[in-house]
Amino acid sequence: MTTTPALLDELLRTPGPSGYEAPAAEVWRKAAGFAEITTDGLGSSVATIPSSDDNDEAPLLAVVGHIDEIGLVVTHIDEKGFLYFAPIGGWDPQILVGQRVTVSGNEGPVPGVAGRKPIHLLEPEQRKKVVQLKEMHIDIGADDREDAEKMVSVGDPVVIDCEPLAVAGGRLVSRSMDNRLGSYVALEATRRIHENAKAKIRFAGVAAVQEEIGLFGSRTAAFTVRPDLAVAIDVTHATDAPGIDEKEVGSHPFGSGPVIGRGSTLSPKVYELLRDTAEKAGIDYSVGASGNSTHTDADSLQISRTGIPTGLVSIPLRYMHSPVEMVDLADVEATVELMVAFAEALEPEVDLSR
Repeated sequence: MTTTPALLDELLRTPGPSGYEAPAAEVWRKAAGFAEITTDGLGSSVATIPSSDDNDEAPLLAVVGHIDEIGLVVTHIDEKGFLYFAPIGGWDPQILVGQRVTVSGNEGPVPGVAGRKPIHLLEPEQRKKVVQLKEMHIDIGADDREDAEKMVSVGDPVVIDCEPLAVAGGRLVSRSMDNRLGSYVALEATRRIHENAKAKIRFAGVAAVQEEIGLFGSRTAAFTVRPDLAVAIDVTHATDAPGIDEKEVGSHPFGSGPVIGRGSTLSPKVYELLRDTAEKAGIDYSVGASGNSTHTDADSLQISRTGIPTGLVSIPLRYMHSPVEMVDLADVEATVELMVAFAEALEPEVDLSR
């Protein structure tokens, strides 16, 4: 798999920071027209399909990928027309210096750049310090505040402006891989299961919102969907990049397939079913262990309602939370294949008790 799927490409190009996911959610819902589409009060999207025999009593499996990305929000416009901002989600400020950005403005996208005082004008001690977000601004080319306010307003969201880039080895570079990849996998698996008509269980693909600011969308979606079991799809650190210590995070290089989560907050039976499915289907995988939280939607899913047996499947990713997040498209395809095989292998009487 070396060609970027059209849906994934469109999702990556569409801005959608946490709390401002509507444009990306619209793309996702439009592509989910083959299914029953519902939403909740936070804006999470659900595409539900029946079991192969239309059994309304069959267990419901939810596959959840969050559709939000990290971003910025405009907090102030000064008298000279420069914009100041706060982070949405977790940022390394060094990454933002000198980037082109897009503000979702009053009448559409507004281009700009993230600036700071030039290095030539920094005092020697300042040069040694890590830049902070509060020392930066966004320049949209406005003459003054009045001019800027014709284009943007306080509260407008901002993302880094960069388009997906295919590189050697069947790999793709883009912002928002974390976690448009998960929302893509959730919907693509739903589509294939619908077309195959082999699954004995009901299935829901979920594009959850507000993961980057607190795992909020998956929590409310659990009440909307009411799944009997769930699998969160997210990204994890690819371990074949310089500076990554496999002793700390395990071994998950590009091309090794999906990473199946195993740990204290994850259902042991869902883990075993995912592992057995991968082995039977001949899908390469690795195992990622977690001692406490996984820092993914799996954490909120497994304690929602009366407790939902939850698994976690992650896709190896380089340069997380940057505009050059990189993925091996073969790993994305293998993750879709795993979720399809998993759903089609589940029996209605599956026992997931702990």
